[in-house]
This record gives sequence, structure tokens and C-alpha cells, in this order.
Amino acid sequence: MPDIEQEEKSKSELEPGYLVICWNDPVNLMEYVTHVFQAVFGWNKTKAEHHMMQVHNQGKSVLTRESMEKAEHYVHQLQKYSLHATMERDE
Repeated sequence: MPDIEQEEKSKSELEPGYLVICWNDPVNLMEYVTHVFQAVFGWNKTKAEHHMMQVHNQGKSVLTRESMEKAEHYVHQLQKYSLHATMERDE
């Protein structure tokens, strides 16, 4: 029997994905950004702080790669918390 799970994974890897990016801004505090990442993505504090520091030090962080629908959802969630978030196609 074919490995259905493997076939689905290969198919999703071939489909274009969308990167969810959070950009630095002069308004939100680092602790707040960490909290938002934990709330939106369900990340532990260490992972959330890692991405927050990327945003702070490098001006942005690629938070995840998802389908268009999921990426749009995450961008909207981050924007509800007043973070500057965008998505772009990752080919």
C-alpha cells in the first residue's frame, strides 16, 4: 500500500508557500511582542523570545511558512495585536 502520509507531505512541499513576516516598529515593547507570538502561534517563551529578538535586532523575522489561507489568518491575528505583519510568496 502507498504511504499516503508521505505522498501528502511531498505534495505540500511542492506547493508554493507563504512566509509570515513580522517587522520591527517603534511602538510595541519586546515583552508584548513575545506575548503576542505565544498567543498567536502557541509557542513556548524561548521560541517566542528568539523571534522577537530577530525582529528587534534584524528588523524582521520570518515566523512561519504556511498555505495562503493559514498565512493570511496569522497576518490578520498579528495585526489585531497591532504588530506590523505581512506575508509573501515563498517559491
